[in-house]
Amino acid sequence: MRNCTKGFSLTELLIAVVIILLIAAIVIPNLLRSRIVGDGVSSVGCLRTLNTAEATYSSTYGVGYSLTLSDLAPGPPGSSPTSTAAGLIDSVLAGGSKSGYSFTYSPGTPDSTGCIKVYQITAVPITNSTGTNYYYTDQSGVIRQNSTTTAASTDSPIAG
Repeated sequence: MRNCTKGFSLTELLIAVVIILLIAAIVIPNLLRSRIVGDGVSSVGCLRTLNTAEATYSSTYGVGYSLTLSDLAPGPPGSSPTSTAAGLIDSVLAGGSKSGYSFTYSPGTPDSTGCIKVYQITAVPITNSTGTNYYYTDQSGVIRQNSTTTAASTDSPIAG
């Protein structure tokens, strides 16, 4: 008499589970590295956006660069742009963090006419799982990178 069994044996199921776990062990670290790279690229894009917004702000309002990042953000819905709500960047970026990076804006001291002629912006990863590079830019528009500590004007420019 022959036993007719349907389905999988316990051994076959264990082998399938082991194969799935091995594939996951290979794929998950690569996905995390991809996210870190993506966050870094996004932060560089945000710095470019901030440089463009500062240049636009300066030429539009004639008062030099903005006093805060929130001056570059949009005002209430339906309102016209002003020097304190220019609408040049989104409100998330104006809040100081986006895509796993924290952005710190430091305007220079106003001159005798009240114009701010210089600024600097740093981008620092919020955690080591959101980025590994630190970025810096200023009114020159050059974005600089440091892989170990907060970037500064003396660090190497990024390529591209």
